[in-house]
Amino acid sequence: MEAAKFKLHRIGVRVPRKVHETLGRAAELSGATVSQFLVQAALKEAQAVIEREEVIRLSPRDWNWLLDLLGKPSEPKAQLKSALKRYRKAQRSDVDSSFAWRP
Repeated sequence: MEAAKFKLHRIGVRVPRKVHETLGRAAELSGATVSQFLVQAALKEAQAVIEREEVIRLSPRDWNWLLDLLGKPSEPKAQLKSALKRYRKAQRSDVDSSFAWRP
């Protein structure tokens, strides 16, 4: 059998007896070891947290509103045009500086 191509890492946790008993009972009822149960539960919660923090959910109404905005962008305001001019001027004056460095 081929050796595993990934390294396993250890996580150690100390918990009160009551918590350990509860986790042990839940693991037993689900047909898993305590370690398997903890990893499965923690991974499920971790994935839920990541999704909740990284995924933006929109209603159909808001999705259509966003698509309309993307399809018909408004004309840039004077303040934005002025900022773009200043940025381009700064870029031209930085030609010989470290900001223009390329590997």
